[in-house]
Amino acid sequence: MSKSLLTSTLQRVVYALIIINKAGGLIYNRDFSSPLSKLSSNDYLVLAGTFHGIHAITRSLTPSPITTVIPRSSMTGLEVLETTNFRLTCSQTPTGVKFLLFTEPQQPNCDAIVGKLYELYADYVMKNPFYALEMPRKMKGAVRKDEGDGILAMG
Repeated sequence: MSKSLLTSTLQRVVYALIIINKAGGLIYNRDFSSPLSKLSSNDYLVLAGTFHGIHAITRSLTPSPITTVIPRSSMTGLEVLETTNFRLTCSQTPTGVKFLLFTEPQQPNCDAIVGKLYELYADYVMKNPFYALEMPRKMKGAVRKDEGDGILAMG
């Protein structure tokens, strides 16, 4: 791998992570390194509710399959939104929780990153006996980038 390709790959960044419950409420948000405008906590609540509505609308706009092989519940709404400044990747879990990942437009493997975040969420949040379902989560340093291998981790 050439040095310039390696350098350009290492400079890709994750800007922010937002987790939304099945009712559109904000569970968790975290800015990592964002050249985008900083948002207030109220703005994050509005963003979560607005995205939830847009996601529901785009899900209902998804054409029905000709055959009944694909159940309607497995159809998803908005999955990726790309602009010149950022890429928004949305992954919805079977329980309706949405993970929104804001990254640089050229960021590779966003689906793998969101999958890893879902795995960490299931391990560290959902298995916590003191966590109340669908409630906002205050996790100081909960999602961090491990400097050694660049992997996102909880803790």
